[in-house]
Amino acid sequence: MSVKRQWSSKVGIPFLCVALLMTAACARGPSEIQTIGQAGINPDLHAMAIREVRVLQSKGQRVWCVPFARNASGVQIRGNANTWWAQANGLYERGKEPVVGSVMAFKGTSRNPMGHVAVVSEVVSPREIKVDHANWKRNKISLGMSVQDVSPLNDWSDVRLESQAGSYGSVYPINGFIYPDAKSAPSNEMTQPPVFAFSAAPTQSN
Repeated sequence: MSVKRQWSSKVGIPFLCVALLMTAACARGPSEIQTIGQAGINPDLHAMAIREVRVLQSKGQRVWCVPFARNASGVQIRGNANTWWAQANGLYERGKEPVVGSVMAFKGTSRNPMGHVAVVSEVVSPREIKVDHANWKRNKISLGMSVQDVSPLNDWSDVRLESQAGSYGSVYPINGFIYPDAKSAPSNEMTQPPVFAFSAAPTQSN
């Protein structure tokens, strides 16, 4: 065998392996390459949502869950929280699986007639997540609050929230999770220690 043929053989094998790997990657379907689970938290939206709450607090104005969830998630829905699940139909993907960056939509009940919305900030386990939300405590925001799935079928239809550190409260029924447009929520899961119902001076004015 000539030196030229030996060199071609040695060089050709690695290139063949690379080509095969690239072909395998291209053969994967879109769902394997880009999934809703890659949405994550948009740090700019998240910071803006907190900033807006601080501005309202500094002016002595009401803080509501809906504007905070809309600002933090990019899910552009308005109206009472108990209408978000129906409004999302046809506009956003919905489901029963918690995903970082998605909006957890609470059902309206006699005790909580206007419902509630919270943004998933971390998936801890199949039955625990953490959320960021506003007005769970009047006029406050809570970051990294633990939420437990207590539904019999493990489908996130009933949850309990860690309203105080280490203490979980009543059971609340959930419609499910509204998944934001992936374009407005790049992959960037934020993990941080819980911050329970704080208020702070604004970083800037509107």
